[in-house]
Amino acid sequence: MNEDVLFDALGPRAKARLRIVSVLCGLVLTAIVVALLVQLGISGQLDPDRWAMLADGAILRFLLQGLWMTLLVGLVSTAFSVVLGVFLALGRLSRTRWLGIPSATVIEFFRAMPLLLILFFFMFGLPLLGVRIPLFWQLVCAIVAHAGAIFAEIVRAGILAIGRGQSEAGKAIGLRHWEVMAFIVLPQAARALTPALVSQMVRVIKESSLGYVVGLAELLNNGKVLSEFSGNFIQAYVGVGVIYILVNIALSRLAERLAEGKGSVKPRVQERA
Repeated sequence: MNEDVLFDALGPRAKARLRIVSVLCGLVLTAIVVALLVQLGISGQLDPDRWAMLADGAILRFLLQGLWMTLLVGLVSTAFSVVLGVFLALGRLSRTRWLGIPSATVIEFFRAMPLLLILFFFMFGLPLLGVRIPLFWQLVCAIVAHAGAIFAEIVRAGILAIGRGQSEAGKAIGLRHWEVMAFIVLPQAARALTPALVSQMVRVIKESSLGYVVGLAELLNNGKVLSEFSGNFIQAYVGVGVIYILVNIALSRLAERLAEGKGSVKPRVQERA
């Protein structure tokens, strides 16, 4: 997109001021980083012996076990969230009030609720009601309740973006309303929303870090255990942070590839002999 469409092009003086501000901000950030490294060096946090633990095989396996649990929580939560989101989106789009109003209420309620508060309900509220579920499902159910409402709005937006002509064409050939949604509208919406769904999965994986609250052995909790066991707080959490960054970058690249794939599809034109 041409930037001039959004705002006027910068003049020579504005460009010069922008360069000066950029240089000053760069110098300030560099000074902060240098000061931080100097302080870490004075306190002995940069000693190679402290960082050597991140190359230890047993510690890496311990962190990778936590990563596997994090990915498992993310995949299971995403799968259930997508299913719940589809049903809630279809319910909100329903023409009947007894289905549309409750679906909209559920969506808005769980979108407005903090995830941590929902997690506390599954941790402390359900036991008071006599219901006890494993730690894994406490975290998954809380994430599904929260992410399902967000997925519902994504799916609803995708369905509304499909032209009415698609639905009318399906009805014209004798398909019922649910058949039109199942075989025509939803497949098109799913293809269009794949990048957004993958991006939401990145958020779900980040939310799985709340596993430390319930004591689930996921990546952040294992990093906490490692920091307490080794006494190297900064090194343990830097290692955990790097793993999170690599996973999220991989998923973000996947979303970008999918988005580019959607945008690069061009209609084929048959050449005449």
